[in-house]
Amino acid sequence: MKKIEVITMNVRDTLQAEELGVDRVELVSAMKEGGLTPSYGTIKNVLAHAKIPVQIMVRPHSYGFVYDQNDWNTIKEDILVINSLGSNRIVFGCITPTGAIDESLLLKVIELVPDLDITFHRAFDSVSSQIEAYKILSKYKKNVKRVLTSGGRPTAFEGSNMLKKLVTLSQEINGPEILVGAGVTPDNIADLDAQIHANEWFPIRRNEDNSTLSETTNLTPNLFEIIFHHLVGGVLTLIKNQLIDEISDY
Repeated sequence: MKKIEVITMNVRDTLQAEELGVDRVELVSAMKEGGLTPSYGTIKNVLAHAKIPVQIMVRPHSYGFVYDQNDWNTIKEDILVINSLGSNRIVFGCITPTGAIDESLLLKVIELVPDLDITFHRAFDSVSSQIEAYKILSKYKKNVKRVLTSGGRPTAFEGSNMLKKLVTLSQEINGPEILVGAGVTPDNIADLDAQIHANEWFPIRRNEDNSTLSETTNLTPNLFEIIFHHLVGGVLTLIKNQLIDEISDY
């Protein structure tokens, strides 16, 4: 079954996503920083209204994905707060200075709340070897349910060859799902899906300055909603049509 996940930053975004038929949202703040941990009030309010799963970003700063003890202290408290609000769903990623998965920190996170449902975010696109990194994450597939990636490139189109390898590997070893993100639009998702064959998609439009749609600060709320509906609605329509075709072929 194909699934669509999108970024939201508040209740309004989340309810729009639900209305469009999105399967899951990633709740973040500070999109200009690449997405950081949202505030307590935002998390509480979204969880109170959302009827679809909400993955909550846990990222203390935008300096990178290598974390020290001070960062861990912040990460730990944020995860505990999220859990206290009744959620076990987070978006998190950590690597070492040499570009490997930081297993030590990942284990601390899992041990803190053993039933966590983790999306390992695009820190994965900064590792030295995505194949080896994926194999490491597969050891923790009880908690690491999916890996958000563009195949180590700025967009999924550019990283499509690696994405295909990762999807194939995930099927071979029954590892975390590959959540394909960055530059996924109604214009290219059919071609991407024909090549990659992923089950989960994360549409974000990239502008010429490489910012995301949500980072574009000069959009009025109404215009943002129109574009959001076009982007996500278009992707959903294509995915649903493909499923109908697959059922008909069967």
